[in-house]
Amino acid sequence: MGTAIETVRAVFGEFAAEADSLIPILQRVQARAGFISREAVREIAGAVRLTESQVYGVASFYAQFRFTPPARHGIAVCLGTACHVRGGERVMEALERDLHVTPGTSTADGRFDLDRVACLGCCALSPVIKIDANIYSSVTTMKLKGIVDDYQ
Repeated sequence: MGTAIETVRAVFGEFAAEADSLIPILQRVQARAGFISREAVREIAGAVRLTESQVYGVASFYAQFRFTPPARHGIAVCLGTACHVRGGERVMEALERDLHVTPGTSTADGRFDLDRVACLGCCALSPVIKIDANIYSSVTTMKLKGIVDDYQ
């Protein structure tokens, strides 16, 4: 994949190195590297003639950007109205307890990221979680261990 600097420089071949291109540049760097590293922020800032603080300020405003490497598997717990009413919070609490992780962070072993989402669009199947691209419906705290254990 190369270094952060190589990744950023490759992206500059696709976009004009200017402040108006900041968000697409950040999106493309993250798509290639998996996250926005400190080195990437520094390189982007220099190229688009912004301060590192300005680049970080824009990137940290949007939930789509991450500043740490992603875990091997991403878990998204739906906490929209239907999922909340049918036990989504209990599912989230069980994942937090069992995996020793909080939403927005990764497990110590780098196996899972845990995130809250407002809706996965599967309201009739609630409560729902998504692991990577797989949707699990009618999730209970009893079903969680079996589901999570499939992602060794």
